[in-house]
Amino acid sequence: MVKIITRRSLSSQNVYDIGVEKDHNFLIKNGLVASNCFNKSHSTAYGYVTYQTAYLKANYPLEYMAALLTANSNDTDKVQKYISTCLNMGIQIEAPDINRSRVDFTPLDEKILFGLSAVRHVGQNAIASILVARDKEGNFKSLANFCDRVDLSSVNRRTLEALINCGAFDKINPNRNQLVHDLELVYDWAQSRARDRATGQGNLFDLLGGGFSSSNTTNKNAVFDSAPKAKPVSDLPPQEKLRKEKDLLGFYVSDHPLKSVRESALILAPINLSQLGEKTEGSNICAVVMLNNVKKVITKKGDPMAILQIEDLTSQSEAVVFPRTYERVSNLLQVDTRLIIWGKIDKRDDQSQLIVEDAEPVEQVQMVMVELSPSQASAIEEQDRLRNVLTQNSRDKESAKVPVIGVIRAGNHRQLVRFGKQFWVEDWRTAVQALQNARFSAYVKNLTTN
Repeated sequence: MVKIITRRSLSSQNVYDIGVEKDHNFLIKNGLVASNCFNKSHSTAYGYVTYQTAYLKANYPLEYMAALLTANSNDTDKVQKYISTCLNMGIQIEAPDINRSRVDFTPLDEKILFGLSAVRHVGQNAIASILVARDKEGNFKSLANFCDRVDLSSVNRRTLEALINCGAFDKINPNRNQLVHDLELVYDWAQSRARDRATGQGNLFDLLGGGFSSSNTTNKNAVFDSAPKAKPVSDLPPQEKLRKEKDLLGFYVSDHPLKSVRESALILAPINLSQLGEKTEGSNICAVVMLNNVKKVITKKGDPMAILQIEDLTSQSEAVVFPRTYERVSNLLQVDTRLIIWGKIDKRDDQSQLIVEDAEPVEQVQMVMVELSPSQASAIEEQDRLRNVLTQNSRDKESAKVPVIGVIRAGNHRQLVRFGKQFWVEDWRTAVQALQNARFSAYVKNLTTN
């Protein structure tokens, strides 16, 4: 063992990777200890761990990704990135389930089940009470059955609302809004029963069933069926359910507002937010995103601008809308809006952000589709004719916002080709008519059309 007694600077010195056969003696000239030594055994250990990790991911993908999600459950950005990786690997992430979820992310039936510990407002004591009750008497049959069996001193109203709104009770009753309304009555009912049990009392149904410890399933079900319920109410709109779910889990799990346009969006935006760091500064990109937050800022000159928090299916990022663009798109910048944005990459302090130059709601995005045979697509004359028609319909580059997509068909095979933005058109009706007049098969398609 080497003990460093004194230190002094030697100015610039050569540094070597030192591999030692016999002695662990990292000394350089004059008896001084070499700094930053990285011996071969250290490199071997890293290489071995890398091999093990790759082996586990390749051969046990469910177990590996579940462990990775659990280990990073406190880092929202990483979890979202790994959930995207799971989707690309064909692994589905399921929302929490009150009858199946355990503490951590769990591989189950070729899927990964969300862990209860990753749900906000659900503490360790609440989870322990839920698992004890479930392991003791089996699955929960209803909200009343759940509230009657768990320790309500650990599982409070806030915890139960969180479990309902994140989807943990969906298998019991998918109407989350109804369960939240029922909770106001059921929770008080269950607390009253708990107090009665503590004092050795019981209600009529308990006594008919043979007391609190009765195993008579029919009478027990009658007790839970008699629990008070609120008047029937409609479920929340899908967007509101997803918003609450994201507030509790940190990201969308049961569904994602962008998932329905995922395939179509790839045509216009092949670059996702997780790849921004790979692009060079000044690169032009197009992205289909959800708008999570809008922070309005006033410049020194008194002009309004905005800093946006955006996300897609792979990651989250920051985007900046400078005054000139803000004046044009400010009415679109509403939280939970799906947008297609165009902009440039800006690099600052090794971080990539997007400078927004234009934006449009996903629901309003339309594409001009031009069907071509392989012979048309490869013929110079046909290419020139198509280029001329598109150029005539895209003279004003500022207002040319309608993308043009080539559809090359060969038998049952279809290949989509995205035309450059210089060929995008101003008005799809005029462009489609002009293409058809030039004997091209053309039509318009909404981005949100499945």
